[in-house]
Amino acid sequence: MSSKYFLERSIGIEIELTGITRNKAAKVIAEHFQGTVEKKYDSNISYNIKTPDSRVWKVVYDGSIRTQKKVNGQRVEASKEYSVEIVSPILNYNKDIKDLQELVRKIRKAGGFSEKQNCTGIHIHLNGKDHSPTSLRNFINIIYSRNDLLYDSLQIESRRMRYCKKMDKNLVDRMNQSKPKTLAEIENIWYEGYGQIRIRHYHESRYHFINLHSFFNGVGTVELRGFNGTLHAGKIRSYIVLALAINHQALTQKSASSKKPQVENPKFAMRTWLNRMGLIGGEFKNCREHLVKHLEGSAAWRFRGAA
Repeated sequence: MSSKYFLERSIGIEIELTGITRNKAAKVIAEHFQGTVEKKYDSNISYNIKTPDSRVWKVVYDGSIRTQKKVNGQRVEASKEYSVEIVSPILNYNKDIKDLQELVRKIRKAGGFSEKQNCTGIHIHLNGKDHSPTSLRNFINIIYSRNDLLYDSLQIESRRMRYCKKMDKNLVDRMNQSKPKTLAEIENIWYEGYGQIRIRHYHESRYHFINLHSFFNGVGTVELRGFNGTLHAGKIRSYIVLALAINHQALTQKSASSKKPQVENPKFAMRTWLNRMGLIGGEFKNCREHLVKHLEGSAAWRFRGAA
């Protein structure tokens, strides 16, 4: 796989944090991009930041974040003004990743933090325009077959499982038994069993590692929600690269099995999967390190007895 090719698809990212107010986060973004800030007086004040290239970044409220701030070096509870979700415009990895990483560093330097006790997450949106019924079923099967490996690798916090559940076996079975040929059939299977109307923004179906509610309801993206909140620029890059690689695998494979592979050595299994998806060479060394760091075993040997 050409590394340049799988990185070309456009993305969006949502970064949840606390430690600073939305007003301060908006000012940091505006200064970084030399943009202008527009204050939005909705139910919870938000901000739009327009950059010289006419793209718009948003800073909005998220009610799931446990808000805190630092006082005399200690973290204390804070008002909802400290609930910060940064929503990017459409980005291109090759053109924008360095700028995004530098922005993240500046947000952290300004006092922002995003840790497990704050119940924060990172959501990555992948352009869905090229997806077909086959590729969406592939995507679901890829995520399902590696549920355990991904959740262990990404250290998804139990308190966040409410917002990024593992893929449901019943959904996966229905997808593979019916083998849907149209997007409408995929949509019907996705929403089966829910009592809520499909157009509801906060529909319960969205709270999974992979969210197709965003694909079917106007946004047109496949959203991956299985990333803990962080303001570590290298980790954020590794999450984006992983999302793009899985997306490319779903789009280009003729089929993907939902069968969970036998994993004797999780670290080795993750490393070889990443290699197959194109995360090879020095360019992705740091990404691989972040993604295998928390897994047990050896990245070099499949079996413990190897030497």
